[in-house]
Parts: sequence; C-alpha cells; structure tokens
Amino acid sequence: MEGWDPQNLILPEVGKLCRSQSEYLDQHFKTQKDVSSSSTSSSCLLSEWTKHFSDYDNRLLHLRTTLMDRTLSWISSSFRAKASLSNLNLTLSASSQYGTALKRLLGEELRLLALQLHRIHFIRQYVETALRLEALVGDLEDVVFSSGNHRPGNMFAKFSTLLTSQDFGVKEEKLLKAIKAMNDVEEIIVNVQKSQQWHHLFKSVDHRVDKTLAILRPEALAEHRALLASFGWPPKLLASKVESGGLSKLLNPLLLMHGNEKKSYAQSFHVLCTLQQLHSRREARKFKTLGQKECEIRLWAIDELVTPLAVRMEYHFVKWAEQPEFMFALVYRVTRDFMEGVSDILQPLIDAARLTSYGANEAWVSAMVHILSGFLTKNVFPALAERYKEKDMKLEVISLWLHLVDLIVAFDKQMQSLLRYETCLLFPDAQRRGISVLIVFCDRPDWLKIWAKMELKDGWKKLKAVLKDAKAWQIDDKHRVDFDVSTICETFLLSSREAHKAPFVAESALKIAQEMIDRCQTLPDILSRAKFVRSTVARFFWYFSNVLLLHCRNAELPPEELDGSAFVRACESINAARYVESKLQEWSDDASFLEMTIAESNSNMQEQHQGFYDDCFFEEEIKCLAELETNWLMEIIAVLLRQFENLTLEYNHTEDSNAFIEALQSLKSQLHVLKKNLNGKDFLDLWRSVADGLDHFICGSILGGDVKFSKKQSNEFGTDMQALFLVFQPFCARPEAFFPCIRDILKLLAMSGEEVKHLLVGKKSEKYMQSYGISHLRFDQVEKTLRKLKF
Repeated sequence: MEGWDPQNLILPEVGKLCRSQSEYLDQHFKTQKDVSSSSTSSSCLLSEWTKHFSDYDNRLLHLRTTLMDRTLSWISSSFRAKASLSNLNLTLSASSQYGTALKRLLGEELRLLALQLHRIHFIRQYVETALRLEALVGDLEDVVFSSGNHRPGNMFAKFSTLLTSQDFGVKEEKLLKAIKAMNDVEEIIVNVQKSQQWHHLFKSVDHRVDKTLAILRPEALAEHRALLASFGWPPKLLASKVESGGLSKLLNPLLLMHGNEKKSYAQSFHVLCTLQQLHSRREARKFKTLGQKECEIRLWAIDELVTPLAVRMEYHFVKWAEQPEFMFALVYRVTRDFMEGVSDILQPLIDAARLTSYGANEAWVSAMVHILSGFLTKNVFPALAERYKEKDMKLEVISLWLHLVDLIVAFDKQMQSLLRYETCLLFPDAQRRGISVLIVFCDRPDWLKIWAKMELKDGWKKLKAVLKDAKAWQIDDKHRVDFDVSTICETFLLSSREAHKAPFVAESALKIAQEMIDRCQTLPDILSRAKFVRSTVARFFWYFSNVLLLHCRNAELPPEELDGSAFVRACESINAARYVESKLQEWSDDASFLEMTIAESNSNMQEQHQGFYDDCFFEEEIKCLAELETNWLMEIIAVLLRQFENLTLEYNHTEDSNAFIEALQSLKSQLHVLKKNLNGKDFLDLWRSVADGLDHFICGSILGGDVKFSKKQSNEFGTDMQALFLVFQPFCARPEAFFPCIRDILKLLAMSGEEVKHLLVGKKSEKYMQSYGISHLRFDQVEKTLRKLKF
C-alpha cells in the first residue's frame, strides 16, 4: 500500500459506471465537501477499502499455497501409483502360470469396471432426460389443467370453462404456451432418439402428450367454428339470378372480413396451423421410429370451412340421387367461386404459420372432392353394388355405373384444372389421393373389381361391333405398296397404322384400350391402377389376340389350293399383331406404366405376375402377339417352300427348265401379293427366310440327285439360278448373296478339269477350299458335286 495516493488516480467517466457503482458513490459522497481528503467520510472509506484490499490479498496468497500443496500431493500420488503398477507388472511377468492367471483376472476386473462406469453414465443420462421430460410435461399439464383437480372426467370441462370465461387473446396465449411446451418435449425426444432408443420412456411421454392434445385440438376447433359462424359461414349455396339471365357468383364471407374479424380469424387460423404442424411432426416421428401407421393429414383450418358446407350440400345430393350430374356441378361451382378467397386470404396465413408442404388451393380442392367421394361411398356405390348381384338388374346397373364413372373422370379433370399444372405434378402421394373421386375404388377392391369387369365387357362389346363392319379388316389402298422391280432399298421404321399396313380393327382395338387407360388415369393409388389395367386392358388384348388367331385360321387352305386371298387374310392378322405390339411397347415405356411396374414389383402382386419383366408392363401380351406373328410367318414360308418343291419335282428328275420357270413364276406372284399386303419388317424377314430355304433345298436336291452335269447342263443350271436371283432382285441389290450354297455350286460347275483335279487331290481344309472361293460347302459336299461333272 506504500506510495498509493488517491490524488494521482484517474477516475472513469460517470456514464461508464454501472448502476450499483453509481448508487454506492451517491450514498457516500452526497456533497462536494465529502470528496475532499480532509473529510471524515473520505477517511472512513479509505480505511475500509484498505482493510478489504489487505483481506483479499491474504486470501489470494492462501489459495496459491493450497493449490501448490494439492498439486504436489497429486503428483506424489501419481508417481506412487505408477511405481506400484510397474512393480506389479514386473512381478507378474517374472512369475509362473499363476502370474499369468492373475493378469487375466485383473484385465477382466478392469473390463467389468469399465462396463459398470458406462452403465452408471447411461443411467445418469436416462434419469436426467426423464427429469427434463417430466418437468416439461408437468408444465404442459399445468397449463391445460389449471385446476388442482386432475381427474380425467373433469379435464375437458375445466379447460373449456376456463377458455369460455376469458377473452380470445388469453385463450390464444394459453394455447400457444401449451403448443410451445409440446414442441420442447418433441425436440428433446427427437434429439435423444439419435443416440438412444428408450421406447418405454418415449411411449409414456407420448401417452401423456396425446391426452393433452386430445383436449387441446377439440377446444381449438370449437373456438374456430364459433368464430366462423360469427361472420356468416357457411354461406348460401344457391345464388339468385341477375339481370343478364345468368347466375351471380356465390358471396364469399372470407372476402367480407374486416378489422377485428379478420384479425381474430388470422389468430385462430395461426393457432390451428401451429397445432397441426406439431401434430404432423409427432406423427412423422412415430411412423419412422415406432412403426405406427402414417396418417393422411389434411389442413384442419380448411376442413373446418368445408365441414358445414358438406352438411348443406348433402341435403341437395339426396334430392339428386337420380341426377348425379347436378351433384358434380354444384361441388365444382362452389369450389371455383370460393377459390379466390381461399388463395388471397388463407395462403398468406399458411405461409406465416410456416406450415410446409401445404397449399391453400390444393387443400381446398382436396377437401371439396372429399365431400363428394364420401357421399358416393356411403350412399351411391353400395346400392349399385348390391343391385349388380341381381341378374335382372345387371344391364341397368352397368349403364348407371359407367355413366357415373364418366362423370367422375370429367369432374376430376375440372377440379385439377383449377390448380396450376406444375403443382399437380408435385403433389405428394398422400395429398394427391384427395384430388380424385376415384379414391372410392382404392379403398374398396371389390368395387374396383366390379368396375373392371364392366369396362372389359363394354370394351369387348365395342370391338364386336367393329368386327361386324365389312371395312374392319381393310387397309387403306393408298398405303399399299405395289410390286416394283426397280426397288433397291426400303426403310423399315414403322410408326403409324398405315406404315404397318394394319387393318382398321387394330386401330379400333387400341382406341378402346386407350379409353380404358384414360378412365383410370386419375386413380390416386398406383397399385390399384395397375390392378385395373391388368383386369381390363391386358385381358382385352388377350381376347384380341384370339380374334387375330381365328382370322388366320380361317385363311388356312391346302398348299395346292392356296390363293392370294388366303395370304391377304394372314397378312392382315400379322400386321395387326405387329402394330398392336409396337403400341404396347410404346405404352410400357411411358412413365405412368413404369410407375405401375415398379409398384407391382414392390408388392405381393409380383408373386402373381412372375412372368413379367421389370422394364415392361405388357410383357406377356407382347410375347403372345410376337408368337402369333412368328408362327404365321413360318406357316407362310413353309407353304411357299412346299409349293416350290411340288412344282420342281419334274425339274429335279429331268432338268426340265420349263417346270422350274413355272415354279419361279408362281413364287414371284406370291411374293408380289405378300409384299403388297405385309408390313415391311415382317416381309424382310419372310423373303430372306424363303431365300435361305430355297438355297438349302436346291443344294440338297443337287447333292442327293443322280444328275450329271455336262458343259451344256452346267450353263442351263446357271441360267436357271440367275432367273431365281431375278425373282428376289426387287428386294435387294445383290440377291445372290442370300444364296451362298448355290453360289458355291455355280463356282464348282464352272471349274476346268485341271482345277477339279487339283481341288480333289489337295488338302481337305477350309482354307484350301477358300482359296478357290468355296466357303459355305463342306469338303464332302464339294467332292460329291465335282464328281457329277462330265468333261
């Protein structure tokens, strides 16, 4: 304290002193005189501060000494422990098997000790979490059950009495306070679940919070309903006529709110949205961790607008039981007329509440659709399903049912047109379920089955009507390709019905199937949609393939009587099958069918459809049509080859070129008919297969016959083969390339005696024969051919 002089101190500015310091100085220095060093007050304060400084200095010195002593003590203990462990380790290492056993025992004890410490830490963490949750849940219950009586029978009554006895601001405050407490509880559970799975603790907490929610939600909804009723909701559904003769738009009370009404509604809406956000969060967590069923959650505030509307609408629905189109018209009109208020008033409130994944327009449309689907589920379809069981009523029920489905499909398109196209594509599956009235079939598979039977029967009826038309199997004459010997190449990229040369009946069948697909497009559940398409479209094409098969069989005639008309009938079926097959492949590549394929593979339905490939929805139907094409193409090829064989029997024995020319003329005329009536791709396969068959047939006839070839006969055979090549000249630039065996035989017949001798005595290898240009005949065939030559 020596050398310390208060006069030399620089005092801080008054504004930088804290409140307690200012009060202390004001208390001891009330006047200017108190500040002087000669005053009694200043002397007393100086003595007091000197004593305090000395005391603090002594305490600091004592703390330093104590810290030094304890540090030295700890270091000493650490050294002794380290020395003891080292000695123990040396002793155990120097001892016999008893020392090894002791080491193992000590290691086991340390492991158990670590486990016990971990267990103690786990218990401590559990207790701390349980206490925190208990405190939060207790606060929540205190907010809700403000009375000391906690009997379950009195919970709702006491809370309701409390709310109705105070103004709305107090009610909102208490609700938001309870919601905040529940959010805090949820936050702790979510954070703890990342590392611990205390199911019983969380289940107990959830049970208590759910009991509280069971009270808060009805109370909040009741308050909201009372508020809606206070400004005239629901409005009248039928508007009066205006001077122009039309109907005026329905008055929307949402747009008529002003001042305190609008503020109170916004507050109530905010409470409901906040409560629903909490509920959604809890349900998502339960679904993820506890395996509970995920709930489809609509917007509660929108539902409260729609519920009273539903009561008024159902009054009109009952009167229009025989005129269902009026039901759909009323729901659409109410939905459309109130969309402006919903979008302008409610969407900003939803955004302010930060309720993600919800849109006011989508929730409004979904809730209105739910009104109609609910009425149809309870009052319309059950009666129709019962009447369908009666044989006398089936035709009438089918007509009514399909008419109702037509109205539903048109109504769904209208309702979805009220929403922006891009938002329709982004609907989550759970929300999209509410945008279609066809959801009634997703929840009732028996009704879906009845509907599919009706659609299939109706489609088959339409197809039979088409088949009765004389033009059903006709092909547009302008798209028939005439035989043209100058044709060198042709494009086989088929797309349209005309390019496939398919008859009108194929296009009609596809249109009927497309109508079935379009009618189920708004089915919200993908698996239900897949089941419907399997039961209707897939079966319909099985029936259609039988029609094509029967049409082909009616064309069957013995080969010797086969004429152009029989070939034309077979071509009509093949072309129709090819065209339908290409369309089914195109449909299967569509995104909607890929979704159905994936949904089937992920469900139990894959056990019923194990024959289907994952990448093609109509795999079995395509396979059936492809088999029909292949079988009847092979039948036509076999007929052409048998006819050629029958007509060339005399040529094979006598080498009469006239018989061969007659066979070529018949083949040429038949190929002309086939080219004109068969689609390009199948005709390409057909003529190449015929050429291959003729190549092997003629080669086999020469090798198996007894005919000897002189120079003259070899030239005549070459001329006949050139005539054969000319038959196929219109289909390719080098037809001889498709007759490799005949080409080799012509090379052999053109050899000189010296070449024949060298070839017969040479090496019997492929490379040796290839040096003479022979690549498709074996050596024994070459030898047999050469021995038929006469020089």
